[in-house]
Amino acid sequence: MKLKTKIAAILALSCMFSTQKGFLNDVQLFVDDAVPAIATSLETKGSASALAVRAKAAYLMDYHTKTVLYGQNETKRLPIASMCKIMTLLLCFDAIKQGSLCIDEEITVSEKAASMGGSQVFLEAYGKYPVSELIKSIVVCSANDSCVAMAEKIAGSQALFVEKMNQKAQELQMSDTLFSNCTGLPQDPQYSCAKDVAIMLKELLSHEQYYEFGKVWTQKFNHPKGRQTEITNTNKLIRFYDGCDGGKTGFTNEAGFCLAATAKRDGTRVISVVIGAENSSNRFEDTKMLFDYAFANYQTLPIVEAGVSFEEKYAVNGGKEKELSVMPLKSIYSFTKKGEKNNLDIEINLKELYAPIQSSEKVGELVVYKDGIEIDKTYLLAAEDVEKASWSDRLQDIARNWNG
Repeated sequence: MKLKTKIAAILALSCMFSTQKGFLNDVQLFVDDAVPAIATSLETKGSASALAVRAKAAYLMDYHTKTVLYGQNETKRLPIASMCKIMTLLLCFDAIKQGSLCIDEEITVSEKAASMGGSQVFLEAYGKYPVSELIKSIVVCSANDSCVAMAEKIAGSQALFVEKMNQKAQELQMSDTLFSNCTGLPQDPQYSCAKDVAIMLKELLSHEQYYEFGKVWTQKFNHPKGRQTEITNTNKLIRFYDGCDGGKTGFTNEAGFCLAATAKRDGTRVISVVIGAENSSNRFEDTKMLFDYAFANYQTLPIVEAGVSFEEKYAVNGGKEKELSVMPLKSIYSFTKKGEKNNLDIEINLKELYAPIQSSEKVGELVVYKDGIEIDKTYLLAAEDVEKASWSDRLQDIARNWNG
């Protein structure tokens, strides 16, 4: 079954499907667990080129579609200091999601972790700390000691953890990144680029739990023996920029002043990265300028929402129920310049539906085209179970049809 819908201008597609139905023999579905998003780039060079970014490298992109809004030396390999901790945090949240780590469990801090220099929260050697507090200290005050404690917990040693960091970087196709430690302290060879930092921050932001920590401005950090450490977010935009709810700073003499940050306004979320600013003020001013440019000129509009069933139902062969609701596996968005029309086609490809069907079973795919070019796609899932009709059910159907 193949259904195609034209959507123009403003979208609110919780299902405004006015469709033309046709027949398509069994659609070949993808075998992967998810259909990947397709990155796009807007023609913004002319207008964005006026941005006076002072950092050595910078990158600005839409969160949902990965649309690139600005790039300056974005693939140049540079030291990124504590922005390396974005990958450390990503592996922490991955472990929590996979069930190998519990956010409420306590871990014992080693002497090595407690002895880390640089930015730290002054952990007590052999002290027991909740995972949630250690993660918070990494996000808020860039604690090197907490990074090593978490690395040792997850992988057994910092060296083994770094292997996981580089493996994850390869999985995310961060081709201009190499990690040598989990803190970002100077150690050759270690480098990344503005584009790769944006990619790993986007992945971190997919973990909803992160925002609980990313928005913290200042708090007390409790130690086992009753001592307290005041922690304050190194990302000043959390407090001083409307919509900023996450990010990671970095500084070493080699890297200069760095900042990867995200902000959201009116449903539009963007990610900005600046590397190698001359001073702390410049990195925040550059980031604010990039955010302001994005929010003034662009908007994100929803096309379909993950887990929300379409109003239209589809015929099922041999089922107790004759129709089935379907829903997209993931949300899809349109990211465009403000005032620009969205000329979108939505194509629904369903295989022939035969009972029994289980809820969340893959039954087809949805493809979105903009100006005839595919921009994204997702699986379609059954929204409910449909049992196979019994002989009794079929006899009742025959009787109803006869009486009718």
